[in-house]
Amino acid sequence: MPSVDDIRTALARVIDPELRASIVELGMVRSIDAHENGVVDITVSLTTPGCPIRNHFQTSVVKEAKTVEGVTHVNVTFDVLSDTEKQGLQQKLGRSGGLPSGALAQVANVLCIGSGTGGVGKSTLTANLAAALTAEGKKVGVLDADVWGYSLPRMFGLGGQRPPVSATRKILPLEAGGVKVMSIGFFVEEDSAVVWRGPMLHKALTQFLEDVDWGELDYLLVYLPPGTGDVSMTLAQLLPQAQFLITTTPQATAQKVARRAAEMAKKVNLEIGGIVENMSGFVTPDGQRFPIFGEGGGQELADELDVPLFGKIPLTMPLREQADAGVPLVATDPDDPAAQAIRSVARGIIAITPAQPIALQMAPEAPAATLPIVESKPKPKGMSLPMA
Repeated sequence: MPSVDDIRTALARVIDPELRASIVELGMVRSIDAHENGVVDITVSLTTPGCPIRNHFQTSVVKEAKTVEGVTHVNVTFDVLSDTEKQGLQQKLGRSGGLPSGALAQVANVLCIGSGTGGVGKSTLTANLAAALTAEGKKVGVLDADVWGYSLPRMFGLGGQRPPVSATRKILPLEAGGVKVMSIGFFVEEDSAVVWRGPMLHKALTQFLEDVDWGELDYLLVYLPPGTGDVSMTLAQLLPQAQFLITTTPQATAQKVARRAAEMAKKVNLEIGGIVENMSGFVTPDGQRFPIFGEGGGQELADELDVPLFGKIPLTMPLREQADAGVPLVATDPDDPAAQAIRSVARGIIAITPAQPIALQMAPEAPAATLPIVESKPKPKGMSLPMA
């Protein structure tokens, strides 16, 4: 049977990147249970479970524990330090301003909106869904993760502006219609091309999550670029608690590509929250409907994946016009057929998602769920985002 003392010694090599000390020295290793079959159960206490570096602890604890002779498998669970334990840790570290709480500690739900392909209206859907959730009384943020094809700044009428920086060196999102927005488009010349490889993308997205003061949000919508490559993998690594909202058009070709996006989500352990069928027919100003992209693709994909179909959104002329004008249609004409459908999608999402922030969803006294084991990757290097 593996030695608990040897495992604890190995875990001393796991460093908290924010506090810059060993998790053993910091008293964050709550328990170590070694079994005769070589399976080891380890509980780590965090200052808050909403922090993106939770995945760092997951991979590092597994890696170091497996170096101990006799260890065959490692289960890692998390709980939260009590207020008394946090105060003791603060005193030990000589910190008067509190412990790091994580950029997403006050975010209740993260929804990644993607499709695996371009041209299905994801950006228009994202902007209008954010406006619809806001109209339902929710606090909403939008992260434009399409570094190459950023378009959300223009859709929110924020082109050419740069975000301010707080006294604590956190980037403050710009706001439009009550929605907090962050995009690489705020840090480059308007309409400039961004030519970056994978490590640069990883660095930028990490900063958008860790160095942006998102504050208290009910929903953070993350707009994914086309494809199933670097950006999607990075976000899956940084946001293990996120749900994937798949967008497709009714036609079979788009549905098959969207199915690949669903396969990608499963491979990187992203939960698929549901399907939205976009461009579900063209509705003319006088109310006629023409199914120019076919029928039934969204429902077929939802049935195949055994997830809900949140709604079927028609294409209308005002939907396109308002995207170009920089104000979401939901905010200007809630009676438009497309706006009504998007409002219905928003209500469906609200009905199935938690109302509490991530940091409160895992209470200290509740048994913590075992997180998926993810292979550790070296931290890529790249240039920092230009500060405002």
